[in-house]
Amino acid sequence: MLLGVDVGGTFTDAVVATADGLATAKSPTTPADQSEGVLEAVRAALRKAGAEPGDVERFAHGMTVATNALLEGTTARTALLATEGFTDLVALGRQARADLYRLCAAHPPPLVPDELRFGVDERMGPDGALHELTGAAELAARVLDADVEAVAVVLLHAYRHPEHERALAEALGDRVHVSLSHEVTGTFREYERAATTEIDAALSPLLGRYLRSLARSAADAGLPEPAIMQSNGGLIGAAAAASHAAFTVLSGPAGGTVGAAYAARAAGVDDALCFDMGGTSCDVCVVDGGAVRETAGREVGGRPLALPMLDVHTVGAGGGSIAWSDAGGALRVGPRSAGAEPGPACYGRGGTEPTVTDANLLLGRLAGDLAGDVSLDRDAAARAVGELARELGLDQVACAEGIVRVANAEMVRALRVMTVERGVDPRRYALLAFGGAGPLHATTIAEELGIERVVCPRASGVLSALGLVVSPRRRDVQRSVLLAGDELQAVGDVIAELAARARAAVGDEDAEVFTVHEMRYRGQAFELPIGAGEEPDPAELREAFAAAHEDRYGYRDDDAEVELVTVRATARVAGPEPPLASGGGAAERSRRAVFFAGERHDAEVLRGDLPAGTELRGPAICELPEATVAVPPGWRGEVDESGAVVLWTR
Repeated sequence: MLLGVDVGGTFTDAVVATADGLATAKSPTTPADQSEGVLEAVRAALRKAGAEPGDVERFAHGMTVATNALLEGTTARTALLATEGFTDLVALGRQARADLYRLCAAHPPPLVPDELRFGVDERMGPDGALHELTGAAELAARVLDADVEAVAVVLLHAYRHPEHERALAEALGDRVHVSLSHEVTGTFREYERAATTEIDAALSPLLGRYLRSLARSAADAGLPEPAIMQSNGGLIGAAAAASHAAFTVLSGPAGGTVGAAYAARAAGVDDALCFDMGGTSCDVCVVDGGAVRETAGREVGGRPLALPMLDVHTVGAGGGSIAWSDAGGALRVGPRSAGAEPGPACYGRGGTEPTVTDANLLLGRLAGDLAGDVSLDRDAAARAVGELARELGLDQVACAEGIVRVANAEMVRALRVMTVERGVDPRRYALLAFGGAGPLHATTIAEELGIERVVCPRASGVLSALGLVVSPRRRDVQRSVLLAGDELQAVGDVIAELAARARAAVGDEDAEVFTVHEMRYRGQAFELPIGAGEEPDPAELREAFAAAHEDRYGYRDDDAEVELVTVRATARVAGPEPPLASGGGAAERSRRAVFFAGERHDAEVLRGDLPAGTELRGPAICELPEATVAVPPGWRGEVDESGAVVLWTR
């Protein structure tokens, strides 16, 4: 029996997977102590499964603790130790504008203030020590006297020669959390390495406290210790996650992307654009050939993270996103959200501002209750939307439809960022919609992008939690090597070392290892990632790079020297694959008034765990256990063998 729990901004989702299928549940997120909402969702899912906590064999957890702390600036008091003369690495950055055309826009300030940046009397070159480390004990004493919770150690060329960083860690001892740059990233480019290590140090004490509290609560409840989702879509132990919080900054979105790829494969879809519209935000990713795209790094909150992670783009458009009128009288939606407390006005918890959920309720697209035992108050939604409608000079229905259209436009923009802006034609993909609110908006977004097929998995509302259940154990180990010409023959020795470290980190000597080789023509500033097995041939690597370069940039140069910059070894232990089967009972059918494109329709409503073969014709509403699918006029579909609702235009 497998358990996955994902903490979102509005709801906490739980999935229990057994040999017979899935049991799912939702519970409102508890911002003051997220572990309370986690255990409540677990209890609800176990009740549905007819199981006890002791029956659970594996507990996987995804959360937004590190993400929220980074975005809100609620990080630990942290010191930075850098080679003398390089203590301002993060402050200097790349000296590029935060926004090209907004001169007033600024980069976020470093997490470490000036007074907590310490120069280290040492100097390491690419080939070894140029100046040996001195005064480590005295420096450690000064740092500890500064009353810090964490220390980030970033020395020049430590990715190749980490001896001085290790000596400083030994001098600091165990009185504070210590993040060493060669352990966090292991790559060159000192600014990105420093910024990533600073984030890791500043977040780890906070995440460590949360995970220790959760582990105690889980043990008291009879559950196993949780494994934690990383940004790369793989699980690690709670202790490892607490030691390196930077690995988990995109923990929440990563679970959803893994679940989306799994559900797409189950529905027979290899290529899909996926969007996860929850209560607070919308996460977008691309699945090619059944796998989610990955990236070697990205920015979160304006701060670079030089770590392998799933390629996810997030916008502030969720069911709880608040609608408002700007200074020019235009209707806007988000990024501010009503969250779990007080939530949308219709939740009856004190919220008074109109949200996307309130708009969908007034348009008849939502029933009077939601998963997680949330009853919806239509009168409260009408008051909230009505007040905004009067401000904008609209009637209530027009305002509600405007709110939905603006939210849709934001999600379409996010999908275009991942496709059109990268030269990818979205029309060749299916649109896979999930999250509690995603299937409500799917067909409209598909029409805007020219997509003719929409897939809404049965577990749409809890797909992030399902992604945690099916995720593999994974560890990445990387190192910059800067090899060119005949030196490429030495790549085998580097891979052997990295593969051994990755297998040791994942705890399985037989784990499958994949490698990624970041390569470029000598003189270029950036690299292209080339995937390979554990024993790649250098000639094949050169040819694969040239082909990738031609595909990306339109040309190749077979006379130019190719440089291998960074090697990454990934050890994976495959996750389980529980069945995704549709329900066996007959659908409950009724009718209600629903608005589509300004027109009132008497729409058929199907509710329950719909059996395979159930047909739908718009206008209709399909109410899944934790999500609602809107089928407008001109669309039809049916439930497939995996339980997914598959829609297409007539």
